[in-house]
Amino acid sequence: MATVFQPFSIRSIQLRNRIVVSPMCQYSSEDGFANDWHLVHLGSRAIGGAGLIICEATAVSPEGRITNGDLGIWKDEHIDTLKRITHFIHQHGSIAGIQLAHAGRKASTPLPWKGGASLKEDEGAWQTVAPSPIAYKEGMHIPVELDIAGIEKVIDDFRNAALRAKTAGFKVAEIHAAHGYLLHQFLSPLSNRRTDEYGGSFENRTRLLLQVVEAVRNIWTDELPLFVRISATDYAEGGWTLEDSIALAKDLKNKGVDLIDCSSGGNVHNAKIKAGPLYQTSFAEQIRKETGIKTGAVGMITTAAEAESIISQGKADLVLLARQMLRDPYFALHAAQELGEDVDWAVQYERAK
Repeated sequence: MATVFQPFSIRSIQLRNRIVVSPMCQYSSEDGFANDWHLVHLGSRAIGGAGLIICEATAVSPEGRITNGDLGIWKDEHIDTLKRITHFIHQHGSIAGIQLAHAGRKASTPLPWKGGASLKEDEGAWQTVAPSPIAYKEGMHIPVELDIAGIEKVIDDFRNAALRAKTAGFKVAEIHAAHGYLLHQFLSPLSNRRTDEYGGSFENRTRLLLQVVEAVRNIWTDELPLFVRISATDYAEGGWTLEDSIALAKDLKNKGVDLIDCSSGGNVHNAKIKAGPLYQTSFAEQIRKETGIKTGAVGMITTAAEAESIISQGKADLVLLARQMLRDPYFALHAAQELGEDVDWAVQYERAK
C-alpha cells in the first residue's frame, strides 16, 4: 500500500490516510457563524476522501478575528452550526479538526478581495492587541500592548473555545501559533519587545503559547489529539529561527502536544521567502528528526507523488494541502487512483469510480 494511504493513529483517533485539508480562511461568516458555505466547502472534502479536515482559523474572541468575515467560536451560540459540519464530516469517513486562532495585531482588516491594510472606523474597525505596540506594517493599526489581565483573558478565551469545539464534535484541535498572528507575535523578538515575564528570553517569549497549550490540553482530554501550527522561521535577521522551533517543539511535546504543523513566515511583511514546491517540508523533517515529535508538512504540495514521497521517506507523518484542495476537493480519491490504491468512495458516487 502507498504509505500516504496507510491509516494513521494518534491517541484515540484513526485517520483513514495521511492526507489533510489544511485550514484555509473563507471569510464568509457573519458574526462568526458557520453557514452553508462552510458545510459545502468542508463537507465536499470529506466526500473527496481526505483523512483529516481542519476547519479554518476560528477566532477565540471577536477581537481575535482577522476580518469581520472570520469564523468564530467565542460564544455558545456558534456551536450548533459547527456541530452540523462535524457530523457530516464524520458521517463520510473523515475526521473533523479545528484551528483555534487569535490574529493579534493582524486583526481588523478588510476582506481580502476588498483590499486595504486595516479597516477604517466607518467600516467597523476594532482595537487590535499585541505583545508590543508595533504595527505589522505601515498603514495598519498600532495595537495596544496586552497587560497581564489581557493575557489571562487570551488564555481563558482559548480554553473556552476548546470546550466549545469539543462540544461541537471536533476530534482534533490545532492551536494557531504561526503566520504572524498573536501567539507567533509573542514568540518572535521582532514583534515582542516586552521586558516582563512574557518578553526578552526564549523562555519568556514562549510562555504564553505554553500556557495556552496547557489550558487547551486540560479541556481536550487525553483521548483527543492536539496540534500546534508554527512558523518555523521568520526569514528575517533577529527573528524567530528553525533552531528556536526545534527547542519549542521539545517543550510542546512535554506539554502534551501530539504534532507540529510546520509552516513558516508571516510575521515580517517584507521577508524574502523563496517559495516553491515542498519548500517547507525540510522544516517538518528536521523538527521530527531532532525532537521525535510527529510533524505535518505543508506548503505547495500539489501532487500524489509529492505527498507519497514525503511520507515514504519519513519527512513528516501527515501532508497538509491547501490551495490544491481548493482546485481539487477530490484530491485524495484522484491520488489513490494515481498510486494504484483502491479506496472507498461515497456510495452515491461509486458508479463513477
